[in-house]
Order: sequence, then structure tokens, then C-alpha cells
Amino acid sequence: MATRFVTTHECDASDNFKQAYINTKEEDIVIIESPIGMLGRAIKNKFIDDVNMGEKKPFTCPYHCIKTCDYEKSPYCIFFSLLSAQKGDFNNGFVFAGSNAWRATEIISVEKLIDTLLEEYERCYATSGISAQSNSVAISD
Repeated sequence: MATRFVTTHECDASDNFKQAYINTKEEDIVIIESPIGMLGRAIKNKFIDDVNMGEKKPFTCPYHCIKTCDYEKSPYCIFFSLLSAQKGDFNNGFVFAGSNAWRATEIISVEKLIDTLLEEYERCYATSGISAQSNSVAISD
């Protein structure tokens, strides 16, 4: 669900970060292994290609922020790569994204997104034959 909120005006990520979602095609979403040993979905870019080809991205690790990160053997620093990407610097980072990030088509307000989610909810129940009102939570202004 968080993926839907990345391309909102209120999200504090850079416009380049948001645009990465908008420019993504379905086949650009890949599974990567992060330096902390966990898998994650990301938008494929040159940084990820370089890491996959064995290019070590040099870094220093001033934080040792995550216990499971073997910073001496890791091809890059997860903290710096995510911070770089959040600022829109994709030469030094990459964008984690949900599997449906490629469906983002524009940057909108959270208000418009909530309206869209409610419309999708209503449409889902309309096609299922179940009353949306009987299954919804009251939302007040």
C-alpha cells in the first residue's frame, strides 16, 4: 500500500525519485539482495546492474547501523544508496518499490489518492455483488 503514496505531492522524496516510479515498466521491477541479507523489490537501474556485475561501490561505513550488514564484504552501503536515491541520485543508489510501482502514472495529492482508493473499493464491491456500505468503515472529514 505504501507504494501508492510515493507519487504524491506530500511525499518528501525528490521529484526524480517519484519520476522513477512513473517511468518504470513492469519488467523493470527486480528482486535484489540487500547488504543486510534480505530480499527486496527495486527498480532496475545502472547502480543495480553494476552491483550484479560484481562492481563494488566503494564506501566507508561510519554508522554500522544494521547488525546483519557485513559492511566489509558488502558491495555498497544500504544507508548511503537509499539516501542518494531519496535525493534523486541514481548513480549512487536505487529505488525500493512495490511490485505495482510501474502502475504509477502521475504525481497527485494524498486527497486525490484517497478518493481514488475509495472509488476502487466501491467498484470492487459493485462487481462482486456485495454492498460496499455494509463492509466499509465510516470515514469522517
